[in-house]
Amino acid sequence: MARQPKTHRSRRNVSLPAVLVDVLRQHRLRQVETRLLAGDAWEATDLVFTDALGHPLSETRLRWAFWRLLREAGLPRIRLYDLRHTMATLMLAAGEHPKVVSERLGHSTVSITLDTYSHVLPGLQEAAAERLAVTLGAGRTAISEPR
Repeated sequence: MARQPKTHRSRRNVSLPAVLVDVLRQHRLRQVETRLLAGDAWEATDLVFTDALGHPLSETRLRWAFWRLLREAGLPRIRLYDLRHTMATLMLAAGEHPKVVSERLGHSTVSITLDTYSHVLPGLQEAAAERLAVTLGAGRTAISEPR
């Protein structure tokens, strides 16, 4: 049984990259085929990821499948929930505005995001200084000084 979100703010829309939307559409087509094969045994749960009869995936089955994918990709074993932190870290490291990352995470304030992911930000300071130098027409002249 699917659980309800913790708060009313937990239910939110997020934009997805077009490549991910394409993957989800392909998955949906495969799921329709699976549903036709299951016939009357299919349980219409309206879930994106199900077993061959439309039932929700168990947490154990989902975790094992995730760990198998990590192993096949040569990545260390992490919790599925850690993908949330990975996404936030990668977005911040790529220069995404912390407010946008905060909204995607569902944090009530951007300060929660900044406090949680401050370890990512020091490297971003140098990058910001370089961008400012370029914007000012000075080229690569920024120098990192102790605070």
